Amino acid sequence: MGEKVLLSGNEAIARGAYEAGFHFASAYPGTPSTEILETIAELYSDTIKCQWTPNEKVAVEVAIGAAFGGARSMAAMKHVGVNVAADPLFTLSETGVNGAFVLVSADDPGMHSSQNEQDNRRYAKFAKLILIEPSDSQEAKDYMKFAAEISVEFDLPALLRIGTRICHSKSVVELGEREEIPIKEYIPDIQKRVVIPSHARILHKKLEERLKALKEFSSKAPINRIEGGDFTYNGKKIGILTSGISYQYAKEIFPNATILKLGTSWPFPDKLAKKFCDQVDEIWIIEENEPFLEEELKIAGLADKLTIGKNKIPLCNELNPGIIREAIFGEKPELPTVDISKLPKRPPVLCPGCPHRGLFYIANKLKLHGTTDIGCYTLGVIPPLNQGETCICMGASIGIAHGLGVAQGKEFGKKVLAYIGDSTFIHSGLTGMTNLVYNKGNAVICILDNSTTAMTGHQPHAGTGIDILGELTYKVNYSEVADALGIKRVYRTDAYNLEEIQDALKAATDTDEAAVIINEGRCILLDWRELDIVPFQVDQEKCTACEICIKVGCPAISKDPETGKATIDEMLCAGNHCTICQQVCPFDAINPVRPIVEQAGKNS
Repeated sequence: MGEKVLLSGNEAIARGAYEAGFHFASAYPGTPSTEILETIAELYSDTIKCQWTPNEKVAVEVAIGAAFGGARSMAAMKHVGVNVAADPLFTLSETGVNGAFVLVSADDPGMHSSQNEQDNRRYAKFAKLILIEPSDSQEAKDYMKFAAEISVEFDLPALLRIGTRICHSKSVVELGEREEIPIKEYIPDIQKRVVIPSHARILHKKLEERLKALKEFSSKAPINRIEGGDFTYNGKKIGILTSGISYQYAKEIFPNATILKLGTSWPFPDKLAKKFCDQVDEIWIIEENEPFLEEELKIAGLADKLTIGKNKIPLCNELNPGIIREAIFGEKPELPTVDISKLPKRPPVLCPGCPHRGLFYIANKLKLHGTTDIGCYTLGVIPPLNQGETCICMGASIGIAHGLGVAQGKEFGKKVLAYIGDSTFIHSGLTGMTNLVYNKGNAVICILDNSTTAMTGHQPHAGTGIDILGELTYKVNYSEVADALGIKRVYRTDAYNLEEIQDALKAATDTDEAAVIINEGRCILLDWRELDIVPFQVDQEKCTACEICIKVGCPAISKDPETGKATIDEMLCAGNHCTICQQVCPFDAINPVRPIVEQAGKNS
């Protein structure tokens, strides 16, 4: 018996990669997957080479190269990241892997931190990848080894699909030892890895043959099993088909039911499913989001006993035992009633001292339009800053800003700001910037450089000059990039200097050329502990209740319900590190609570 510990699903996947002898791991950070690579970097980097990459496509491509080179490799990302990585994935199933390749897709049912809740089981079938679904942390660890072994055996990439609940929930895991797997020899094979049409036609046929063999294997796979039981409903024996986290919910509600639990659910195990169907009178399918298993059962011609699927189980959001019980039996869960009518609304907000706030405040004051991107700065859309009229996906802000100008004309276009973070710009902003210049657009690209990938937990990126192990490396220079791509109007602004920001915005929008503003200010949370922050206070005698400081949208500033005057929560205030509220106050009513000792290089 090995040591038993509590691990989250993300930590367990990292441990599984270690025990399974993986040699390489890559990722682009994104909730709920981020901790996978962070854990590998922290605990296993002596045996697993790891790297943050500019985006998910690159993460997959580097991992493919490592697999071609004979290594066991993996790439991890959140579900929407697979959209970015899809191009190489669809071809990798044809070429095969040599070493081993596992893609970890962390889906987000309920959209806790995402713009959609796409079900990436669809990708496994579409791209013809082996689909593997763990139900808890122990399986998340163990299935990494299974994924690597089956990838090698069938010369196919595997997709290990988890969701937010497994990623971030902790359960008991029994640890094992690392299995040292030698890196296989690399032998060039042009016909197998250069997918020109003449090669691809042959590779496709071979792929379909491997998938047939894999389908036969899936009915015998040790991670697919029938759990016997005797649960009956209305006099009929019920069988439940499920996978992933939904298995845990089904098991909690129906502990004595006959259950077909699928650990590898595509290719669908027809023969095992037929054996399962023969043992029961009715089939209930419990699965989150898409009717993936339901459709596979129907395609297999085994749905004659199917009575409950998406006709009752909700399609949207996460499941839980209460939701399932209500959907099937109409029993509403007994929940405690709490009166929240008097609680104030608490929308998500930019942190006190956030370097994005000043630019948003001035842009709103100048009545400029804004297209926003994926990151902390998306919160600029919330009043009173009101900056951001669109948000689609990583990097889309620049293309959409350009398209608005195409539709509405140049006079409108030059008043559109495309907000994009430093990490997001490196992820997918370069092509949008190139297109804007090439097609003579005149939007203003605002690169919000806060020196980190803030929203996902402050990971470094190619613009920080630091790699995943904290070592110094090359650093992207945004000014030089913009100049190289053809943009000559480039402005660098101190994120906490409103006058400088206003001058840059006026200059950038008073031209028919494209322009770039690089708004520089380190994320306040990077240096919070090291900063000698002196909070500000409001002189109630000088305050006229004009509410100008309220329009800055800082959560440290509020309005006294009796006097209408502004007050500042000193526990939240970033004070001398920020000074935005002090700069906007026309009555000199906001000042430090004590004398300030100037810090050298505040935003360096």
